[in-house]
Amino acid sequence: MKIAVYALYFLFLLAFTFFSYLFIDPNLIYLKNLYTGIAFSNRLIVTLIYFFAVLVFFGFYFIFINYFKKKIFVRKDFVIILIMTVTGLIFSYPAILSYDIFNYIATSKVAFFYHENPYILMPIQFVGDPLLLFTHAANKIALYAPFWILLTSIPFFVGFGNFILTLFSLKILNVVFYLLTILLLYRISKNIYSVAIFAFNPLVIIETIISSHNDIVMMCLALFAIILVQKKKYLIASLFLLFSILIKYSTIFLIPVFIYMIYSKVKEKGLSMEKTYLLPTISMVIIFLLSPLREEMYPWYATWFLTFSCLLRSKFVFIATSTLSLGLLLRYLPYMYLGSYAFPTPLLRIIFTVMPVVIGSSYYWYKIKKV
Repeated sequence: MKIAVYALYFLFLLAFTFFSYLFIDPNLIYLKNLYTGIAFSNRLIVTLIYFFAVLVFFGFYFIFINYFKKKIFVRKDFVIILIMTVTGLIFSYPAILSYDIFNYIATSKVAFFYHENPYILMPIQFVGDPLLLFTHAANKIALYAPFWILLTSIPFFVGFGNFILTLFSLKILNVVFYLLTILLLYRISKNIYSVAIFAFNPLVIIETIISSHNDIVMMCLALFAIILVQKKKYLIASLFLLFSILIKYSTIFLIPVFIYMIYSKVKEKGLSMEKTYLLPTISMVIIFLLSPLREEMYPWYATWFLTFSCLLRSKFVFIATSTLSLGLLLRYLPYMYLGSYAFPTPLLRIIFTVMPVVIGSSYYWYKIKKV
């Protein structure tokens, strides 16, 4: 039974990696031999494939979580599934849902190739650079904090000027932090079931391993900072929280929680594991919900609270976060089909995001009431 689940899962991951290359940008000269245009000329078919792929992702996710909960799967199975997930998706095309990885590379190039300040000069100002052909935010200064730009120097120099090598080195960098986050979660909980809730969440997998968003780096550093507070290493903890903030700024909302935790430790007021991770979960949910005030609610922002919520061991939290994760991944459907951000795309995005949460929550309360 296990072998069959493993085989089907890995084949599915390889199929999704193949599917991702249908979305290659026509201006991406470095992969021009792989360009087919299928994703842009057959929007209905591609949208349906993506929709069913997301459902399959969640199907495997719920099977895994159920098996871990019932101890059918143990730590060895976790490691096998994790290896399959990373190896099956590491070479996927990263811009199937977002072009952010190209922005990371463009900003890094401004800093480390042109030796200019990316907070003053925009990539578009370097006329003739081939990255401008497919970078979608070339007309903006650096969108991220300095420590992230510093970290992108690693894939930039490892790439030796080769775009493809730089691209996949950047993906590997994010995967390293994904694995570190998983390791930290296990050290905290000692519970493979709780860690699996985070590690195999399709949203976390897609937005981290495939799309390579830097949110996993930010959250890994924040999680480590909280662990250090628990060990009463306040100075080093503060430093890592600062590093986290200097990735993308969002974890600045953890500062009040951080101060409260230090105060509780100094005053020797016991903090249960539930309370320790409930507070940062609530904090990051709040900033997630407020994100539309700045721009919009991007799916990968859910990584902010999913990092902590998996430790709460609550059935309601699991249902709420997993259904929201599903809704956020379905949020891509309207644009994928219509190819436009104009009406009715914004309305459809809201519907697709909210609908799974409403259905999941209704089912949960029905079961509670029935009991």
